[in-house]
Amino acid sequence: MANAVAATIKDKKQLVVEAGTGTGKTFAYLAPAMLEGKKIIVSTGTKALQEQLFHRDLPLVKQALKPRMKTALLKGRANYLCLYRMIQNGQHPPFDDADFVTDLSKVRRWSSETDSGDLGELTSIEENSRVIPFVTSSVDNCLGKDCPNIGECHVLNARKRALDADLIVVNHHLFFADMSLKDTGFGELIPAADVIIFDEAHQIPDIAAEYFGEHFSSRQVFELCKDIQAEYQVNLRDVTQLNKAAQNLEKNILDMRLVFAIDPEKGNWREKVKQDNIQEAMRLVHKSFDFLYDVLKMVVSRTEAIDSCFERLCQLRGKFDRVNSIQETGYSYWYDTSKRHFTLHTTPLSIADKFGAFVEESEASWVFTSATVSVDEEFDHFTSLLGLPEARTQILGSPFDYQKQALFCVPRYFPEPNDKAAVRAFAELALEMIEASKGRAFLLFTSHRVMTMVGKMLDGNTKLPLLMQGTTSKRLLLEKFTKLKHAVLLGTSSFWEGVDVRGDALSLVMIDKLPFASPDEPLLQARMEDCKLKGQDPFQQVQIPQAVISLKQGVGRLIRDVTDSGALVICDPRLVTRQYGEVFMRSLPDMRRTRDTDLVKQFLTTL
Repeated sequence: MANAVAATIKDKKQLVVEAGTGTGKTFAYLAPAMLEGKKIIVSTGTKALQEQLFHRDLPLVKQALKPRMKTALLKGRANYLCLYRMIQNGQHPPFDDADFVTDLSKVRRWSSETDSGDLGELTSIEENSRVIPFVTSSVDNCLGKDCPNIGECHVLNARKRALDADLIVVNHHLFFADMSLKDTGFGELIPAADVIIFDEAHQIPDIAAEYFGEHFSSRQVFELCKDIQAEYQVNLRDVTQLNKAAQNLEKNILDMRLVFAIDPEKGNWREKVKQDNIQEAMRLVHKSFDFLYDVLKMVVSRTEAIDSCFERLCQLRGKFDRVNSIQETGYSYWYDTSKRHFTLHTTPLSIADKFGAFVEESEASWVFTSATVSVDEEFDHFTSLLGLPEARTQILGSPFDYQKQALFCVPRYFPEPNDKAAVRAFAELALEMIEASKGRAFLLFTSHRVMTMVGKMLDGNTKLPLLMQGTTSKRLLLEKFTKLKHAVLLGTSSFWEGVDVRGDALSLVMIDKLPFASPDEPLLQARMEDCKLKGQDPFQQVQIPQAVISLKQGVGRLIRDVTDSGALVICDPRLVTRQYGEVFMRSLPDMRRTRDTDLVKQFLTTL
């Protein structure tokens, strides 16, 4: 792999490599890239992987090859403390509940100790604390060179370190956020590089599509209203209309959330927007936008902060109009909601032309690598999504001896996934399996609903500790799981990838069914429609490849090291009864196979 990466860098080409778990792919791309002595960007799937790469893998290679090489870790601006917003919101907190005020004082205390301003260092508050948006900046609310605290700006300092470094570690979201800004002439957060390497590259098509589209979020409007109210309190008390107009927009944007279902959901915005109650809510938001615009226009140039708020209002008002035009073809119009907010998205169905052209014009070398990027030993699905027809490709198997280390079972006589009996059958079999393995198990699900149902069925029927996704942060759950040694962890999609549990702590992975994305997933729906229009079979071209890649990720949790061993149980008879099951089977590691669950239990008791 290192040889292939070195040749690609020399020839300024693109390379797509599938390298199985345990190949040492991080070293295989870092070493040749560092030896070339060029400017390098390495992009990973998540912030956790970014930190692991920067703090664990990179120092080893650097020490061996180029100890003096300058390296930098760069995250999105929402990960860095903004002193100006901390001070502003500290003077007039937007919420007066005790938790918010306590968290704000913890941030203030930490702000005097930190050099980097990276909120990853701040462990005394929850990852999703309500205070975070009020002590960080966004592209919308950053005052830039007009900020009174620009001399101590953590985002600016992180960026300077990156500009000065030979190798920068970023994540995909930051890379594409910056790339989409470059389009408008603003994005230079990520400096121009000679070599660009994507690890966990299977995530790129969806993340890139998100950034090449546009979205409007009620949260952005809500935060703008809070900033205007804070500015009114501090500097503009004479303009009472300002406070009223901001409160009016805040009320109407939060009321618009109430016309969606109570529980968080995703859906087709083209359909939803036809409903009368949605139309009425939108009319009121429009009216509030216009009222606030007229009031803000009167106070423009009185303070830097209010000028910034006026610009943000104009942008958000424009976005609200654009995402509601829903006329353009080639885009998916969809919405999603959280407990308090909603987001409207316009996502392009294909980014191949745009991304392919960007790669071509960059004159850089591009390396895309993942343990799961091919489908049935072919890369067409990936390269066509990204517009890389000329890319070199390579598949490198894992060094693990799967025949010796693992046993794979598709249980005989198991109910079909749409059978009501399937959930109970899974819970009953899981009980037998986890007793045999003495815990040390991951139960992976394709939906929260089924995970919760199985959790309730297991609770009280086993003495083994049960850990369920959602009860605390992912990091803490994994720490607990490893510490307890005989625990059972129940998780959905976020536990199917980027989770590395080695050794005796994990010896059983059970998967409830093949991870086909829900057919009402708006972007998937739109891609399938697009596929039909081209005269292709959307099931074969879109759904199967996506599900194969997801399944390979889940299966990859089991064997993480040459000394690991364990059993994989996939409770979906379609692997055997449907013709397409063969595509899945051929894409999985070459493990010993059985349909006999008793054999699996015997095997687990020996581990």
